[in-house]
Amino acid sequence: MSSLPSVEPVKASSVARFDHECDVLVVGFGCAGASAAFEAAAAGADVLVLERASGPGGSSALSGGELYLGGGTSVQKACGFEDDAENMFAYLAAALGPHTDEEKLRLYCDGSVEHFEWFLARGLTFNESLFDAPSWMPPTTDGLMWLGENAWPYNTVARPVPRGHRPATESFGGWLIMEKLVEAAKGAGAACHTDTVATALVVDDEGRVVGVTARRYGETLTYRARRGVVLTTGGFVDSEEMLRQHAPVLLGHGKVSAGLDDGGGIRMAAAIGAATRHMAEVEIALTALPAMVTRGMLVNGLGQRFVNEDVYPGLFSVAAVRHQPGPYWVIIDEEGYEDIPERDLWGVRPEIVAETLAELEETLGMPAGALETTIGVYNRHAERGEDPYFHKDAKWLRPLRAPFAAIDPRLGFVPGDRDAAARGTGAAGFTLGGLHTTVDGAVLDQSGRPIPGLYAAGRAGSGIHGEGYISGTSLGDGTFFGRRAGRAAAGKG
Repeated sequence: MSSLPSVEPVKASSVARFDHECDVLVVGFGCAGASAAFEAAAAGADVLVLERASGPGGSSALSGGELYLGGGTSVQKACGFEDDAENMFAYLAAALGPHTDEEKLRLYCDGSVEHFEWFLARGLTFNESLFDAPSWMPPTTDGLMWLGENAWPYNTVARPVPRGHRPATESFGGWLIMEKLVEAAKGAGAACHTDTVATALVVDDEGRVVGVTARRYGETLTYRARRGVVLTTGGFVDSEEMLRQHAPVLLGHGKVSAGLDDGGGIRMAAAIGAATRHMAEVEIALTALPAMVTRGMLVNGLGQRFVNEDVYPGLFSVAAVRHQPGPYWVIIDEEGYEDIPERDLWGVRPEIVAETLAELEETLGMPAGALETTIGVYNRHAERGEDPYFHKDAKWLRPLRAPFAAIDPRLGFVPGDRDAAARGTGAAGFTLGGLHTTVDGAVLDQSGRPIPGLYAAGRAGSGIHGEGYISGTSLGDGTFFGRRAGRAAAGKG
């Protein structure tokens, strides 16, 4: 029996009087909701946004702030890179695949430069400089970063061009993006009701979604939307039951969210027959420093390599957690460690050090000779600047020599915190699947027909992703298709 709250739809005929009315009702005030609200309001619609938290932002505000944009933005050009929509599409189709939504992805790439300009018009600024080092998140204010475009096999299918656009702030930048988007939405005329959680869709006798019921401080409220409801309620990583049903690979791992991604919007729509897509797909982040991984190697619990370590770190994380026996270890030697700039260490210090590989294998509980064999093969080829097994770029290849260190991702980025391994798995993630929508955000039913009056965007919907993920594509796809959903709901699509 389900422990989830009921999301049974409410008949419009049973609502004696709506407490609030508007043209477009947006449910959720993260990046997709703010973008939808702005566009709908700018199109002349009376817009109201419901936010279950005490203020806007959600998981978007807590994110790193990368926006995956390309095709020839002014920042790319200023940094000396030529890009185009076709080249961008080739990379993303490979990195986000297999099974990307090619129609959405094509639109996203074709419209990327315009979308970048849209952010500039909302007040965001991007410094015209490149952070040219592997990292989850640059500790600088550089406006451009690599996100795996220069790693094999992606550099064989598309010309390597960096596309990670970062607003002008150090480290986490999601808060700044949301600050500008919320300001823009409110400036365009959108109103917001906070501390208000939507509980069910209101549907008329013809099957059109005409509003929602909601709860605020224990009081039940009804909202009528004359033109459309846009669900931008996020994914479902915070619902253990939905994870068990759809994405059990994330069970037991950390959650990348603001704590309110419980899948409520997805369930409300599914309760009236909405279809879903890619509900098993997830993003996973292993707490391993790319600056260390690239200079050494990432091995599984048997001491074996399984990926070229210079790929986007989300890809080596998924490869580890989905397909390899744990625990996972970053192996590095003293020379490699000393080569890492202090700014890229995030305070991480090796705590397991050994003079010989045999000693390190015993400490890590690996089969005798396993790590020694792995490093022996690696070193033999690295002497010649080659990696025939996984094609790591030659710039990161050199033999590893004693002494050696092993870093446990379960310790996270908290140096000296030995108890962290007992508390977590060293991995955290979020869901990518959601409602099946058109490119303009219309939610489709099980027969593939649009449900009148209902739209979705962001992680509540299934966007451009297939089985892969690259940083910046959630904020990018959420805002891009949130804009389209807002315009469509306002009747201007």
